[in-house]
Amino acid sequence: MSLKQRLTKSGPVVAPGIYDALTASIAAAAGFEALYLSGAAIAYTRLGRSDIGLVSMNEVADVITLVRDRVSTPLIVDADNGYGNALNVQRTVRLFERAGATAIQLEDQTLPKRCGHLQDKSLISAGEMAGKVKAAVDARVSADTLIVARTDAVAVEGLESALERAHLYAEAGADVLFVEAPRSKEQLTAVTRALGGTLPLLANMVEGGDTPLASADELGNLGFKIVIFPGGIVRALARTAQDYYGSLKANGTNDPFKERMFDFNALNALIGTPELLALGRTYEDFKKEPGA
Repeated sequence: MSLKQRLTKSGPVVAPGIYDALTASIAAAAGFEALYLSGAAIAYTRLGRSDIGLVSMNEVADVITLVRDRVSTPLIVDADNGYGNALNVQRTVRLFERAGATAIQLEDQTLPKRCGHLQDKSLISAGEMAGKVKAAVDARVSADTLIVARTDAVAVEGLESALERAHLYAEAGADVLFVEAPRSKEQLTAVTRALGGTLPLLANMVEGGDTPLASADELGNLGFKIVIFPGGIVRALARTAQDYYGSLKANGTNDPFKERMFDFNALNALIGTPELLALGRTYEDFKKEPGA
């Protein structure tokens, strides 16, 4: 079932954040129906920097390619603001779709953009963003490649403006609407009441962000069809890494930390090393069968 078809069924799609092929393979093995390739998570892990527009289109495309080589799970990709104007958006959509993106998310921030839960964002006009959405729709090859239109207007212009922008982006051809950073359950409810009859809606859960945390079931009951947890894996791993390096520095050994780690064999089992080696052996000393 495609992600587009899944969104017509009942219940929300939960898409955990990933940032590379390893996290993608672990998340897929956990049974999630979709994955979310987070631009913020790429910035955190590849650059060791903040989500302030430093990640390039080609860097994201490289990650999509590596992830898609490892898993087949539908992949929602954060494309920031398309890395430029409408023509840049079209190039981004073509590149990401070829690399294996299932859905491509675009936002209405200016350049450089910043994380949706950071303050002092600025927006392009609603009309310019609608044009970028239309450009994205025109550029995709497959109708199963979804265009997710995100507005950051709640923090800049207020909720009513965000809803007006979302309606305009729907008219421009978006497949999914994403009103970023509602600041209360009442605002979350207002989003679904105003937009729920138009297109599938996406909600973003960020620990410590502007939106109150809720479960996927709670958000599904409100009317959201996709719930993403984009940066949770990086926050979890960063906390673990800090504890690990602190323990190693203090003790000079990993022994005190070993119960919180995979050992060599367990990690190889997780990533499929025995199966991969067995597959390789099937190609060794290949000989043509007699009479073939």
